[in-house]
Amino acid sequence: MRACAYIVGPADGPGAALADLANGLGFAGVHHYTSIAAAETQAQQTPLLFFLFAAVDDVTTLKAAADAIRFSPGRRIRFSPMVYFSESPQLEAIRTCVEMGFDDVITLPFTAQRVSGRLDRLVDRTQVYYETAGYLGPDRGLRQTAGGLYRRLEIIRTVMAGVNVMRDDMQPAH
Repeated sequence: MRACAYIVGPADGPGAALADLANGLGFAGVHHYTSIAAAETQAQQTPLLFFLFAAVDDVTTLKAAADAIRFSPGRRIRFSPMVYFSESPQLEAIRTCVEMGFDDVITLPFTAQRVSGRLDRLVDRTQVYYETAGYLGPDRGLRQTAGGLYRRLEIIRTVMAGVNVMRDDMQPAH
């Protein structure tokens, strides 16, 4: 795969295991996430980036990194797939990830075949994203804002071209 993976979270334990898994999936490069600036530099060389978040005890600690990605000015970063790897499928943690704009939450077992299939669904097909004042991510019914507008975006990600916004519409909240 010509995409690059960034591992977000601890460099040891779950982060190291996730890096090993990502290396086995054929990414062009696997890096530990350090900053948006580094990711933007990488995006100039590798059109598509995946942000793979390692399991942590408290998913709210990932919010700063998730917001930095989702609200980045560069569309290659802001529309990049964000996936959380949960070691224990707690409903509250999954809900928190959804509210932060994650594309997917993958729970154990983290087999190469299962993970590869889930990541493949995030590429080469149209995705509908919604943007409100505090949310950018897949359509999960989170666009209900108190009488305001929201953006509905149709995007497609490809390993050759990265992210393309195919449609961008402002719509009234229901």
